[in-house]
Amino acid sequence: MKKIAVFGSAGRAGQAITAEARKRGHTVTAVTRAQGDVTDPGAVAQVSAGHDVVVHAAASMTGGFFATAARALEQGLTGQRLIAVGLASVLATQDGALLMDSPGYPQEYRSFYEGHQEGLKVLQDTGLDWVMLSPAGDFDHSGRGTGGYRLVPAAADSWISYADFAIAVLDEIENPTYQRVHVGVEALS
Repeated sequence: MKKIAVFGSAGRAGQAITAEARKRGHTVTAVTRAQGDVTDPGAVAQVSAGHDVVVHAAASMTGGFFATAARALEQGLTGQRLIAVGLASVLATQDGALLMDSPGYPQEYRSFYEGHQEGLKVLQDTGLDWVMLSPAGDFDHSGRGTGGYRLVPAAADSWISYADFAIAVLDEIENPTYQRVHVGVEALS
């Protein structure tokens, strides 16, 4: 069993990941912003000490948040594997273009998408052992899970429940398959 720290454990993705990890018998440190700010390298170091894996599921609409968090993780982690929860908007589609650049894709949150993209670029420039998993499209907020998932390129019409996404995250924690890449996940039909 692994010792897992989950930053952003109060959010929907963080709650689902924490619950799935505990269900599988892992030791989980659930970290809210008040308990450990993922943008603070000292807090990251303190919280992650003694853990095997760190999950970054924290989010903020504040500009620069994701890049600042990625830099803090780079400075604060000491060999732990990092699983980052990403955003489909900065995931490549079947034709290789980013989903956020697809014709007709909503642009009202473009600065949020670009913030995620900045965080991903910071991770790509680090020496960390990381993988970013994201819904290939969006989360199904109804909460209905299928009990499974598949890995796919970004597609605006793709959906996954938080429960199914958490299964994908825990499968990657238990059996690391991807390194230093951004991977899209969708529910089984």
